[in-house]
Amino acid sequence: MRPLPELLDYAGLRLSHCPFQEGKTTCGNCRVHCYKPSMRQRIRDVMAFSGPRMIWRHPWLALAHLLDGRRKEPVKRSERREEDL
Repeated sequence: MRPLPELLDYAGLRLSHCPFQEGKTTCGNCRVHCYKPSMRQRIRDVMAFSGPRMIWRHPWLALAHLLDGRRKEPVKRSERREEDL
């Protein structure tokens, strides 16, 4: 199951405008929802399919995603210290 090109384009656009950028948690833990409700459901469907398979295809990315998911609060770009940039 591959995401449709418009879903991939939409996700890239929304992530590029995310106020948290590198300080972001996973979208499921974020307090700001960037996606329209219909697109959020489509992303959930994609993640339900690809999430369990991610460990076999991209183990380092899967580990990074799990660690990001443990972070409770995203850090806004303006709240980060200068040495973190």
